[in-house]
Amino acid sequence: MAVIKPFKALRPAKDKVSLVSSLPYDVISNDEVKKEISNNPYTFLQVEKSMVTDANITNPYLEAAENLKRMEKDGILIEDKTPCMYIYRLSSKGHEQTGLAACVTVSDYENGIIKKHELTISEKQLDRENQIKACMAHTSPIFITYPQMNEIDKKIDEITKSQPEYEFISNDGVKHTFWVINNKETIDQLSDMFLNVSSLYIADGHHRNAAAVNVAKQFKNNTGAQVYPCVLFPDNQLNILSYNRAVSDINGLSSDEFIEKVSQHFYIMPYNGQGPFAPFMPHQFGMLFDGKWYMLMASDEIIPEHGVNSLDVAILQNNILKPILGIDNPRNNKRLIFSGGFESLSELEKLSVLGSAKVAFSLFPTSINDVMSLADNNEIMPPKSTWFEPKLRSGFLTHKF
Repeated sequence: MAVIKPFKALRPAKDKVSLVSSLPYDVISNDEVKKEISNNPYTFLQVEKSMVTDANITNPYLEAAENLKRMEKDGILIEDKTPCMYIYRLSSKGHEQTGLAACVTVSDYENGIIKKHELTISEKQLDRENQIKACMAHTSPIFITYPQMNEIDKKIDEITKSQPEYEFISNDGVKHTFWVINNKETIDQLSDMFLNVSSLYIADGHHRNAAAVNVAKQFKNNTGAQVYPCVLFPDNQLNILSYNRAVSDINGLSSDEFIEKVSQHFYIMPYNGQGPFAPFMPHQFGMLFDGKWYMLMASDEIIPEHGVNSLDVAILQNNILKPILGIDNPRNNKRLIFSGGFESLSELEKLSVLGSAKVAFSLFPTSINDVMSLADNNEIMPPKSTWFEPKLRSGFLTHKF
């Protein structure tokens, strides 16, 4: 039984929403943040990923908190007067997904109803904890999925026939549509429906989720800190893209030695098609090496029947990246470069041309069924196994506590 709750979101004024909304803090570089903040005084990045720009403030988290207060004081962000739920639809490149925004509970995470599939890095988690505590707010919702239910779909579809609160296209071409649910009867109906959902799954936002849970422990007497915002999408609407890899060198091997070692467990064929090679089935890989693309197919003896090691990201790690290229820990190896999203293959070719990567690999996307089944079995996926697209924008749904 998943518990969801309405909340009073701090969200943009209608005429400022396209300026306030920003890309997630963890997919944009510091240089890009500085440029965006200097060009757009309304961007929510000054809260999500604040740089120290005020001579009187030396702590970026305190500056983030001051920026949040200022944006509310200036009417850029306005808090709803009553607890609401919200519907957030993203449309991009022919794909559409519609989610329900609400608060979930820390107790559901601790009881295993909200499930994870990735480990967190302590430094990144601490960064979010510091930001949450300084702002006394959860400033970005967690991206969560759940097994699709017709009853919930029908209710959300009914609500989205009304006039949306916001509708705009961001500069990355994604259309964002947003509805406010302030009718108590409807909120209660949706809450009751989710009591029939046995499990929720973190799709994106493991560090923010872990940070919210840790902050709740430090604010045990603050009931607002015991819940945190998310956007819940049915599993059949999600779009997972491949999360590809590149390596800066081939671990001291000659080209012939490298190819010979790879061929021990993979069938290698030159790719003579146009452009980069994108795998079209599981256990198939693309390899960009010495300026040429190859198709790789894993041999049967290295493919486990089930479990986390049957994932393509694990097959690549366990049979090429670790034993041949010496990437023992992909979580923190500086020779390994991750690239996800629609432009990933072009990025791999760019890294190759510039000499930043000696070899690169394209993968078939991990399925949402794999994500959920592994989470159900308490298995942890390798880092950077999934790239969900489109990404939730920040700035729509701040939860103050």
